[in-house]
Amino acid sequence: MAVDPQMQGVLERVANSALPPYHTLSAGEARRLYKETRAALSPPVPGVEAVRGLAASGPAGPIPLRLYRGLGTAAGAPLPLLVYFHGGGWTIGDLDTHDIVCRTLANRARCAVIAVDYRMGPEHKFPAAVEDCIAATRWVAEQGSALGIDATRIAVGGDSAGGNLAAVVAIALRDALGPPLVFQALAYPATDQRLGSASHAKFGEGYLLTRDHLLWFRDNYLSPGDYDDWRASPIRAADLARLPPAHIITAGYDPLLDEGRAYSDRLVAAGVPVLYECFEGMAHGFLTMGGVVAAANHALYRLGHSLAQAFTPVRA
Repeated sequence: MAVDPQMQGVLERVANSALPPYHTLSAGEARRLYKETRAALSPPVPGVEAVRGLAASGPAGPIPLRLYRGLGTAAGAPLPLLVYFHGGGWTIGDLDTHDIVCRTLANRARCAVIAVDYRMGPEHKFPAAVEDCIAATRWVAEQGSALGIDATRIAVGGDSAGGNLAAVVAIALRDALGPPLVFQALAYPATDQRLGSASHAKFGEGYLLTRDHLLWFRDNYLSPGDYDDWRASPIRAADLARLPPAHIITAGYDPLLDEGRAYSDRLVAAGVPVLYECFEGMAHGFLTMGGVVAAANHALYRLGHSLAQAFTPVRA
């Protein structure tokens, strides 16, 4: 399938711009640029029932969180929860860059969403982000009743680096025997830090996420000895059985295409129910481009639908 015309417009807009590549900037400069470009591609901010800031207890101090309650959720009723980890190569991105994604999922799944502002590289190297995401998920489960959360219906999710972290949290909590998760929503997840797949070679230039970006992100986050650690590359985990069901979305023109599909295949082989969808005409990062790319809104609708189904109690 050819590149979607709306995505092609984004590719041309980026190619014709004078914006410097992320890997030529400092981390602080890249974060500012990423925030500006996400805002330029985003749809109008959807309303939700409520939003408030929180802080979870973390291994290195408080972890900033943002709690959303979706439209139409009854006040006072315990809500199912999606714990969301933003993308950005473990280096860029924050609560604001993925605010619309979290609002949209909260509304479409009629749930609560808690976004996690985890520590990032290069200031905080691996496994700081992993430790924060695990700690935040445990904290919200422990505080469920005080937060209006149904701790028996918690899912994790994220995009790109956030999808990596969500997958890792699911494995870690399975191994720690809780808190139990009911679902994982992974959008174009980074699952293999070796960066050696065919899609890396095929789509490593000209499709937004370049090989230079990927190497820069990896160097900011990891040391070479970390690449095969399952907490960095969840596809390297020895055992993927007994994990929560997953909805995995990939993009057809994305260096991460093959590793997202391979992770889906490994989950299925381990007996985990998976809904796998490839948005063939899309490039990496499209979920945050709903202002100019209609497929972003469709993908969020699909993820929201899967979450709503996962959160619906099974009748005896």
